[in-house]
Amino acid sequence: MSRRRRWVAGACASVAVVGLLAGGGGARESGGGAPVPRGASGGDGSGVAVGAYLHYDTPGVDRMQGLSRWLGGAEVRAGHTYLPGDSWENIEGAPESLRSWARWRGERRDRLFVLNVPMFEGNEADVPDERVAELLRSGAEGEFDEHFRRLGRRLVGLGLPDTVIVLGWEMNGFNYTHRCRPDPESWKRYWRRIVAAMRSAHGQRFRFDFAPNRGPDAIEWTRCYPGDDVVDIVGMDSYDQPAGDSFDEMVRQPYGLRQHVEFAKAHHKRISYPEWGLFRNGDNPEYMRRMLAWIADHRPLYHSITDYCPHGVWQCGENPRSARVFREFLSPRRKGHPAPPFAP
Repeated sequence: MSRRRRWVAGACASVAVVGLLAGGGGARESGGGAPVPRGASGGDGSGVAVGAYLHYDTPGVDRMQGLSRWLGGAEVRAGHTYLPGDSWENIEGAPESLRSWARWRGERRDRLFVLNVPMFEGNEADVPDERVAELLRSGAEGEFDEHFRRLGRRLVGLGLPDTVIVLGWEMNGFNYTHRCRPDPESWKRYWRRIVAAMRSAHGQRFRFDFAPNRGPDAIEWTRCYPGDDVVDIVGMDSYDQPAGDSFDEMVRQPYGLRQHVEFAKAHHKRISYPEWGLFRNGDNPEYMRRMLAWIADHRPLYHSITDYCPHGVWQCGENPRSARVFREFLSPRRKGHPAPPFAP
C-alpha cells in the first residue's frame, strides 16, 4: 500500500476521534529515548502484540493511549511507524518523532517498536524497472551501506536497540523503488548487506521482518526471500482485496495466508501482519471477524491494522460494523470466538 496517504492521515482524523484523544497525555517532542532494559523484547513470551498505524509522526505516539481506551483498556503494545522514503537523511533516522517513539517504547518492558525502513530514497518516485535494477546492483555492491550503518547507530543511541525492522516491505509489488522483480538476485544480496550494516551497530538486537503483499502480485514473494540467517520474522501485508474475494480465497490463493504460515513454519520463523485492514469491499464485518480469528489461531508476534480510511476502524467513520467487531474482539471483556474456523 502506498505511503503517500499515510503522511497526511493525521489531518483526516474525524472530530469524534479528536475528542476521544483530547484527554490523553501526549508525548513531548524533545528529549532522548529511555534505555530498554537488557533482555527486554516486547512481544516475546507474553502473547500477541496488538498494534495500529495511527500516524507516522509524533501524533501516532499520542494516539496510542486513545486507541487503548476505545478498546476498553486493551493493551496496544506494538507501536508502528514508517521512515519517509523521500531522502537518505530520513532513511538514516532523521525524523525527530523517533525520540517520541523511543520514550513510548522505554516506558514498558513488553512493548514492541516496529519500524518500516525503505531501501532507497525516492521510494515512491515511479522509478522505471531498468533504473531499479541498476540501483539494486549498486546496493548489492555496497554503495548504500553507510546510510544503514547510520540508522543502526541512531536507533541504538535512542534506546531502540530491539526494534523490529520491516525492511523493503511489499517488495513483491509493482510500485516501490525497493521492489524485487527487476532483479531478484541483486535484491536479496542488497537485503543481506543492509542487515549486515545495521547489525554492525554496537548493542543492537534488531529483528528483521520480511513482509510481502499477500498473493503473487508482480513476482512470487518466495523468489525474494534472502535467507534464514538474515530474516527473523516472516510477515505479510493483507488487505480486504480484490473486490468480491472471500476470506477463504485469501487463505487458499497461491502465496496467500495459508502459504505464508506454512513457509514461516518450514523456516522456523515467527509470523507477523505489519499491515492489514479493509479496502475493496467496504465495511466488511465478515472479513474483520475472519482476519481476527486467523490472527488468534496462528498467534503472530504482532499485528498492526492500518487505521485510516478506507482501511481503519477507529480513525475512520466509514466502517462502523467492522469497527464494532474489532472493538468487541479485542476488548478485555469479550466473550467467545468471533468466527467459525477456516473451512479447508
